[in-house]
Amino acid sequence: MGEARPVTVTIMDKEYVVACPEEEQDSLFASVDLLNRRMRELREGGKVIGSERIAVMAALNIAHEFLEYKREKEDYTSAVDAGLDRIRRKLESALGKAG
Repeated sequence: MGEARPVTVTIMDKEYVVACPEEEQDSLFASVDLLNRRMRELREGGKVIGSERIAVMAALNIAHEFLEYKREKEDYTSAVDAGLDRIRRKLESALGKAG
């Protein structure tokens, strides 16, 4: 991983300097875009007022989505592992009967 360098990003019209390795800058900018979109949606929805509250609600929403995605991925991985285990057992059984 390369050396982290300062990168200036703009979130809700405020500039922040973030240390980021060059190879991760595309991901950083994509994250900033996502956060800006979510914060604008909350601000325009009118139910959340104040930049700090908007930031916290956006972070909570994104964290929730991440955890749901992670849970779904873990469920899928477990299902695939179980399926592979069933196939392995069937192959072992078939090979044992053939031998």
